[in-house]
Amino acid sequence: MLSDSLMLEIADIVAKLFELAGIGVIVIGAVFALLKCGADIAGISRPQAVAGDRDSIAAFRKTLGRSILTGLELLVAADIIRTVAVEPTMENVLVLGVIVLIRTFLSFSLEVEIDGKWPWQHAAAKNEE
Repeated sequence: MLSDSLMLEIADIVAKLFELAGIGVIVIGAVFALLKCGADIAGISRPQAVAGDRDSIAAFRKTLGRSILTGLELLVAADIIRTVAVEPTMENVLVLGVIVLIRTFLSFSLEVEIDGKWPWQHAAAKNEE
């Protein structure tokens, strides 16, 4: 059986891996969005594109927003692991609660920014089809 200290070390390493994954997703998503937008504007991927094309900018914002949302999910998972397994103090639990509230607000804001509607409106739109 694993000792408590070994389990805490493993949980801390897993939390750090989730943090690295979250940061990586955001950075790689931002680079991908920039490259894709640059290719669109340069006319490499879409020859009919015009410099400053609104579709290119909208696609950039959507790709960047999705990568930020995914990265935030991974960062929150790291915070949950760290709070529950590594440092389960009341202060850390409260900080985690605030982080989750902020992340939820950011997710809703980004969802509206990307799709132009609230997340629960997607289900209503699919039911109408």
